[in-house]
Amino acid sequence: MTEFDTIAAISTPMGEGAIAIVRLSGDEAVEIADRLFRSPSGKRLKEVPTHTIHYGHIVDPKSGQIVEEVMVSVMRAPKTFTREDVVEINCHGGFVSVNRVLRLALVNGARLAEPGEFTKRAFLNGRIDLSQAEAVIDLIRAKTDRAMNVALQQMEGRLSKLIGELRQTILETLAHVEVNIDYPEYDDVEEMTPRLLKEKAQYVRGQIEKLLSTANQGKILREGLATVIIGRPNVGKSSLLNALAHENRAIVTDIPGTTRDVIEEYVNVRGVPLRLIDTAGIRETEDVVERIGVERSRQMLKRADFVLLVLNNHEPLTEEDERLFAMIEGMDAIIIVNKTDLPRRMDMERVEKLAAGRPIVTASLLHEQGIDELEKAIADLFFGGELEAGDLTYVSNSRHIALLEQAKQAVDDALSGIDAGMPVDLVQIDLRRAWELLGEIVGDTVNESLIDQLFAQFCLGK
Repeated sequence: MTEFDTIAAISTPMGEGAIAIVRLSGDEAVEIADRLFRSPSGKRLKEVPTHTIHYGHIVDPKSGQIVEEVMVSVMRAPKTFTREDVVEINCHGGFVSVNRVLRLALVNGARLAEPGEFTKRAFLNGRIDLSQAEAVIDLIRAKTDRAMNVALQQMEGRLSKLIGELRQTILETLAHVEVNIDYPEYDDVEEMTPRLLKEKAQYVRGQIEKLLSTANQGKILREGLATVIIGRPNVGKSSLLNALAHENRAIVTDIPGTTRDVIEEYVNVRGVPLRLIDTAGIRETEDVVERIGVERSRQMLKRADFVLLVLNNHEPLTEEDERLFAMIEGMDAIIIVNKTDLPRRMDMERVEKLAAGRPIVTASLLHEQGIDELEKAIADLFFGGELEAGDLTYVSNSRHIALLEQAKQAVDDALSGIDAGMPVDLVQIDLRRAWELLGEIVGDTVNESLIDQLFAQFCLGK
């Protein structure tokens, strides 16, 4: 275990609440807390058993003034999150009380923790690997139950175990090659022939491909889909946002051009996290403010992962509608024909042709009809029920996906070399490269600057 100084930070969100926690970690964590803690029974934190909690007060050692009424948890290394001594001071939630406790901890020997430094210490002290550390932030940011389950599996080491097995297979293969090269006289060692080497490489590639096959769904769960709602003015875009968000988030009127700027809302649609973006109706307009909103709508559309195109069932298809279909050509989209409570004037045959096989949902958003069908279409489009399997290891992190793709390319290069008749000792260079790339996922072969960059994304106190 690496030796560090003692750090402290507030580990709960700032604001009013029942409880706030100040966490300390390091060799002097218990001693610093002991300087501040006073128990009615006179017990000292330095003398209490590990993994126990104690009632008392935090007192300013200089003035003797009582600062807070607290419960203090003492957890001694190595059975802690950081594998260091950890103390958690549970005080009343509020801006003033928790900051006074933190300030006393800092004055009495602790250092303010950097973002993610507790988790970073858990990684550096060998309690978790880098992929598990990254899963911590995924768990915190999870917007759906499915996303949380994927993060929990990664925290428990599911991905780490599989990566470790692949690296071990490559390492054993490389070792076998080295033995054959250095000690050809050993008759009891199986010769590493091109055929055997190819079998090992194909196995590794197959496992990497299996992981990458989950990447699209995993990334959706982790990052959500930037979903842009587009349509002409007054077709029901804001009503759609309100229906999916289950609250009146956007202003709805019969006046075209009511929405003049982009409105964003994060929603969970049957396990699919959507970052809904309600845009200004796209049309030609002389209104300066509305024109700015329309231009922003066009820019958001270019960056969208997914589009909900809303049409008005009560009006004939217009040139502006057809231009919108042209703008979303090649994009994932669902077409919503709204206002079905009014007489149909929409040419549905033309809509089906323009949709080009993409789902079409009819709805009356005013009367909350068609929402279930739309939510099902969204879930079917991206998951289709496939994510329910609990035996798969999902890859959701962009860094992991990029490294897996590079590792697969290295294995492909090794296989190409075998097919071309290259010597086994040259083929192993590409396999070693794959081994190193897989090691970057779990942090075995990663550089220090990348580690600092990754943990800087964490919040303070985690």
